[in-house]
Amino acid sequence: MIGSSALLAKSFPWRLGASTLRAMHNVVERILNLLAFLLTAGRPVTADEIRMTVSGYDQNSDAAWRRMFERDKDLLRQLGIPLELHPTDAWEVEHGYVVPADAYALPDPGLTDEERAALWLAAKVVHIGGQASGPEALFKLGGSSLTVAGEPLAANLGHERDELADAFTAVVERHLVQFSYRDKLRRVAPYGLVHRRGHWYMVGAEHEDEQIKVYRMDRADGFEIIGTANAFERPEGFRASDAIPSAPWEAGGDDMVARVAFSSEIAWWARRQLTRDTAIVEFDDGGFEAELRVANPEAFIGWIISFEDGAEVIDPPELRERFVARVRGVA
Repeated sequence: MIGSSALLAKSFPWRLGASTLRAMHNVVERILNLLAFLLTAGRPVTADEIRMTVSGYDQNSDAAWRRMFERDKDLLRQLGIPLELHPTDAWEVEHGYVVPADAYALPDPGLTDEERAALWLAAKVVHIGGQASGPEALFKLGGSSLTVAGEPLAANLGHERDELADAFTAVVERHLVQFSYRDKLRRVAPYGLVHRRGHWYMVGAEHEDEQIKVYRMDRADGFEIIGTANAFERPEGFRASDAIPSAPWEAGGDDMVARVAFSSEIAWWARRQLTRDTAIVEFDDGGFEAELRVANPEAFIGWIISFEDGAEVIDPPELRERFVARVRGVA
């Protein structure tokens, strides 16, 4: 509702400055007080009641009060808030103002605890511009069924929301895009977008080049859509997610298969970090052995070290030796 700075500025076109900011703050505060009074009164309230009750209507003259109240009523209606005149009694001699609940409030969607928990989780883990969503919208939908100290997992959708929206448009409508990447101007046919490990990636081919490449969106400068729609065709059966490694150690120049044993104490956490197609052999005590493709040994060793003594590299011997040397601090 109070995303109304533009409306307020239009309604009160004073010169910008400290006095203007104070005036706008006073207007917003008075409008909120008025709306709260109308919503909680439970009956039509007269203009005189509003003047005597609502904070901010303390003008000395009747003419000044009337001009202010008329502006505020117009502003409420511009904000989409229905403000109506209803009789205050059965004889309809006097009329008062009311905001009809059925026209202003959303009906209760009747969400279950599980559905509200899912909405709460989605609001917490997805960040726009580095900021998580506030709880106000969830409270309006019936509150949250969870009380949690923090969120261990989150996806930051980045600060450049306009560029991300343009990227989605380009992918859907098949526009070419242009941007600077690693000090080179690129002209790309965007086949798809993928969010992986906290970053957005654009997958596509540079103009007149069939090789599929991956670009991290937060490293693309001067992003813009160029040309008309339907400027290119995607390869048949193309999946953008297939172009991006699922794990950091899968992106690199080496090519080896590692076998790692995970103890029962950390098995639950290790499983959450493995892809669905990872080959696993279960142990009787709850641990397991996993077979993983490793293209970046340094990233892989760093990941294994995070499990402390709960993970052991078994094969290949050269990878195990590098892991042991890193743990001992000799490499």
